[in-house]
Amino acid sequence: MHLSGTTVMLGLMGTPVEHSKSPAMYNHCFAKYGLDWAYLAFNVTPEQTGAAVQAIRTLHMRGANVTMPCKSAVIPYLDKLSPEAQAIGAVNVIVNDGGVLTGYNTDGMGYTQNLRRNGVEVKGKKIVLLGGGGAASAIAGQAALEGAAEITVFNRKDEFWPRVEQTLQSIAKAAPECSLSLHDLDDGRDLYKTIRRCDILSNATRVGMAPDVERSVITDRSCFRPELVVTDVVYAPPETRLLRDARAAGCKTCDGLGMLLCQGAEAFRLYSGLEMPIEEIRALLYA
Repeated sequence: MHLSGTTVMLGLMGTPVEHSKSPAMYNHCFAKYGLDWAYLAFNVTPEQTGAAVQAIRTLHMRGANVTMPCKSAVIPYLDKLSPEAQAIGAVNVIVNDGGVLTGYNTDGMGYTQNLRRNGVEVKGKKIVLLGGGGAASAIAGQAALEGAAEITVFNRKDEFWPRVEQTLQSIAKAAPECSLSLHDLDDGRDLYKTIRRCDILSNATRVGMAPDVERSVITDRSCFRPELVVTDVVYAPPETRLLRDARAAGCKTCDGLGMLLCQGAEAFRLYSGLEMPIEEIRALLYA
């Protein structure tokens, strides 16, 4: 990488970030397009978030990606929020336009773009979403804003249940035409009944992630049918047990790696106005 006196800096905030693939992904794109930009990863704790955001202003950075545990902590230090970031109360991309810092959340955009690349639109669809954490909130927010007819979230009744309820209420205010509801993930009868009448089933839990790759959040595979689209946020392994079972039943499937790359592509577009070569990056990072 050639650095100059005019090199513009971008970065990743959060902790831990040592194993992030973001620097390789973005720096490859900068080189491809001949941009005098450089991307680094910075370990930032929630307590350091204010100073880190101020550094974006002070150093005239073009922006930054934000990962856990700082996605909500950055919000008080920003000037504006996009509709999806406002709805779910989380930011994963900050863009600096002449000193004005705008927070976005491209996680949900990665989900809908990945579906779109596979010929599926969320508008008018009934979606069952498994899990209520950050990924699930981003997916629900973006899908609702893009016109999903119904989003049914299944989450365990644990200490996070009130927070999930609050997030869904916020999304409902931003997208009042979408019907949103929260159900108990441990109520199998309700879960499988709802899956059998939905269009898209999306796993936003960690079930099936390496090394526990033989687990699936869906144990009754009779709910799978050819017209059902099944997605997963887990990208290691690239094809989870859930997706493997669904594909065997004739379902169309969309993997977590595609979602990850698409959210990165959306962030790159926000920074540069250019399109990320998604398949080229997939081959570079995940061959």
